[in-house]
Amino acid sequence: MLNQSLRHKNSRLFSKRIVRWLEEKPFSPHPLFRNGHAQTILAFAWPRYLTMLISVPNEERLFELEPNVRLLAHCHWQTDRVTHPTLLLVHGLEGSSSSKYMFGTAEKAFRSGFNVVRLNLRNCGGTEHLTPTLYHSGMTGDLRAIVRELIEGDHLRSIFLIGFSMGGNMILKFAGEDANTMPEEVSGFCAVSPSIDLSSCAEAVRYRSNWVYEQYFLRSLCRRLRIKHELYPELYDTSDLHLVRTIKDFDERYTAHDGGFKDADDYYRRASALPIIEHIHRPTLIIHAQDDPFIPFAPFNHSSVVDNPYVLLLAPEHGGHVGFVADHIDEQDRFWAESRIVEFCQLIHQRSAFHSKAIGDA
Repeated sequence: MLNQSLRHKNSRLFSKRIVRWLEEKPFSPHPLFRNGHAQTILAFAWPRYLTMLISVPNEERLFELEPNVRLLAHCHWQTDRVTHPTLLLVHGLEGSSSSKYMFGTAEKAFRSGFNVVRLNLRNCGGTEHLTPTLYHSGMTGDLRAIVRELIEGDHLRSIFLIGFSMGGNMILKFAGEDANTMPEEVSGFCAVSPSIDLSSCAEAVRYRSNWVYEQYFLRSLCRRLRIKHELYPELYDTSDLHLVRTIKDFDERYTAHDGGFKDADDYYRRASALPIIEHIHRPTLIIHAQDDPFIPFAPFNHSSVVDNPYVLLLAPEHGGHVGFVADHIDEQDRFWAESRIVEFCQLIHQRSAFHSKAIGDA
């Protein structure tokens, strides 16, 4: 549902066309899977035939961010990449460039004329050997370096950053931190189910109803740390790993230490995007379901979000966490949020191109 005051405020910035788009395409959940848990699990389990896996050329690209730190990305370029806008996709906690929502969004975007860069964060997608460090939710310097290379090295003229869950927090934090220095080639941002308040997320995932999610993340995090120990035994001590019982335990013992934070609470406070979303000065779409099982909705009512005229918040009653499996096929499939992301970027790009042409004709 689009808040009435938000609609009035943003209509002046985003044009009636974009506001009308928001009103005309509400999310209606699959009738058999309406609650947040069902939507979350269904999006993960739903069988998807993604032709991009076999039909779209895939260029593997290593971005060297600093000495001994490289990130692997999978790039899908249009024939003349410079003349097409680009989507840089950033996955969530323990995801990768091969997560289903990454492929699904990439395929929709490529078919719509976008270049697509599917990024693996540090250690993800089997890249533990490419860096001695871990990743964390506030690692915006990596995004900054990649955007710079895409602009200066590839000469891209229009880049949209798209983040899911933890990746959504990262791109929103980047958008707020660099609000006054953001390259003009960065056209906008989209975040789906972003973890903008890490402390409340760490608390919510501890609920008994979320046990399966926390255990899934914990097993993956601990498995990754064991791999890091094998690669860099002098940096990672796994002798106390058996004492880790919660995600906050892991962040306290490993994430915070590796990232230069005092402790988990300091990490959550400094890495959360919520306090600086108010500084964002580029068109930004946030999609977050009110029934997300482990990312509470309350932070999205914060003035940092609702009072920023550059931020559009789509907050359906249902949808789960990075779920949004609809009751009908919309354009290509049932994955509503992926279609809204691509359409939003198309509308912003078209508006920008129209304004540029108008200025050139003046």
